[in-house]
Amino acid sequence: MESLDEIKARAELAVSGAHASAVARFLRDDPALRLDFCSNVTGVDWLDRTVKKTVKVKKIVDGEDKEVDETTEENIPGYLEAVYHLYSMTQKHGPVVIRMRTTDRAEGAARLPSLTPIWRSAEFQEREIFDLYGVRFDGHPDLRRILMWDEFVDHPMRKDYREPDDYEYEPTPHDDVLEKAKQHYAPRPQLDGAEQITATDSHG
Repeated sequence: MESLDEIKARAELAVSGAHASAVARFLRDDPALRLDFCSNVTGVDWLDRTVKKTVKVKKIVDGEDKEVDETTEENIPGYLEAVYHLYSMTQKHGPVVIRMRTTDRAEGAARLPSLTPIWRSAEFQEREIFDLYGVRFDGHPDLRRILMWDEFVDHPMRKDYREPDDYEYEPTPHDDVLEKAKQHYAPRPQLDGAEQITATDSHG
């Protein structure tokens, strides 16, 4: 049987969403592993990026076969990731980290299977990832916002999120928020008659 370190090395690679539940059950139920506690689940937002790789290739240089370094570029489309940290309370080992990735960052495609049915401690943390990153967890027993209010638009932990300058739910805007909010107020006339009121007028 593989050692825990060997299993960790494989599990820490991205787990396919189609096999996530089966992999999770194996990690929890296997007698040698017994990863029975999910301590933490977090989200990661990966934007589109270009990765440069240096590889050695054989080329003919001055009539001789030589190995030379060649740089290639790989374009990796963006995706969202859910990262689970697992421990065994029974066997006293861990962590094992498993990662699940969405197919891309688009709203409709940002879906992953929920692992809450496997580890109940993931329930609120998957809700947090849904709320802040927009990942929908299929099979979650109670998927709804947990930090932001229901009417809030967008997901504030995404790297391309831009905060609004009009906080309609801010009851008492102040400082920077107040300055931004003023841009949305109806302009007030410079002279509206109020400057003519005196202390005598206010007391009759």
